[in-house]
This record gives sequence, structure tokens and C-alpha cells, in this order.
Amino acid sequence: MAVALSPIGVIRSPHTTPQGMPIQPSGARGVRGSIELDPQYVEGLADIEGFSHIIVLYHFHASGEAKLTVTPYLDKTAHGVFATRAPSRPNPLGLSVVRLIGVEGPVLELEDVDILDGTPVLDIKPYVPAFDAPHGEIRAGWLEDKDDDAGAARADERFHADALPKANGSG
Repeated sequence: MAVALSPIGVIRSPHTTPQGMPIQPSGARGVRGSIELDPQYVEGLADIEGFSHIIVLYHFHASGEAKLTVTPYLDKTAHGVFATRAPSRPNPLGLSVVRLIGVEGPVLELEDVDILDGTPVLDIKPYVPAFDAPHGEIRAGWLEDKDDDAGAARADERFHADALPKANGSG
């Protein structure tokens, strides 16, 4: 079954190259950016300004070929791609929870933006703690002791299309 998605907008951010970017919103505290929504979708923004945060789903358009095993930015050991947030995925989809500062027409002003400028936006959803914050025991797997490192970590060339060798995917 084929699935076709069309972008609804584009990210504008100060991150113009993948190298050196924050790898998660926790490393982009205070970084401003925006979503320029296609004007045909403006009606869909009704009432979004009441939310402090939104979930942005986007296409990792600058990532390299999919790999099933990757060595993520926060570790020196290879892990299965589905146990990581690495962008070189079978379906290169990204997710970021960002602060919504304001809305003016088709433009959403954001903060804590860890997304590459020009990234195609696929969907926007409100962040709702009662729905989105998990309950019960929460485990972070191999990342358990690395939470504090995410804010300081920056992207390098390992997952980006223009810097990747055509390898067997063990990267």
C-alpha cells in the first residue's frame, strides 16, 4: 500500500545547514523560527493560539538513505533505528514539540526550534499534556543516563544526504 503525503507548509529557522544544529528541542531553548503555512490551510489554525506548545510533524528532507542500525549522536554504540531519533529512517519523519509564540495569518511564530530551515511540514497538532504525557513507569532505554547530554549535543554529518557514503546501513 502506497501512502502519499503533501507538505502543508515549510519551516523557517536559523539552522541553514544540518551540521551544528541542536538535535532536539531541549538543545534549542530560545531559538526562534516559524512555520509558513500554505494559505489554503489557514482556516485550520482557528483556535490554535490557545495552546502553549504544538507538535510539528515533518519530513527529514536532508537525511541520507535509510539505515536500520545507526550510531546516534548521544552514543558511541550502534542501535536499531527504531530505538533512536535518527533522521535516516525508512520513512524519514521528524517530530518536535515547540513553543507556539503567536499566529499571524498563515505564519506560526515558534520557539525552541531544532528543525532545519526549508523543512517540509506535514502536520501540526496541539500538545495536550493530558493526552500526550505518558502515565505510569517511564523508561528511556539506552538513553536513560544521557538525558542531560541532549541539550548540548549538536548534529554532525553522519545522517545527512550530502555527507553520507553509500554504505550497508551499519553507520
